[in-house]
Amino acid sequence: MEQPERWLSVMEIAEHLGISKETVYRWLDKGKIPSNKVGKQWKFKISEVDEWVKSGGAVDNND
Repeated sequence: MEQPERWLSVMEIAEHLGISKETVYRWLDKGKIPSNKVGKQWKFKISEVDEWVKSGGAVDNND
């Protein structure tokens, strides 16, 4: 039986992507990165974030 995908924190998703947590927070402020708020914490699914990156969502267009 396959285990459900676990939710990652800001620090964990930053580490997964090899970027700073400040970049993740900047994307969150702009509503760019796929995420869910649980209480006061942001949570991420690796599969959703990876697909977002592959589709060009992480490209910095200086916006």
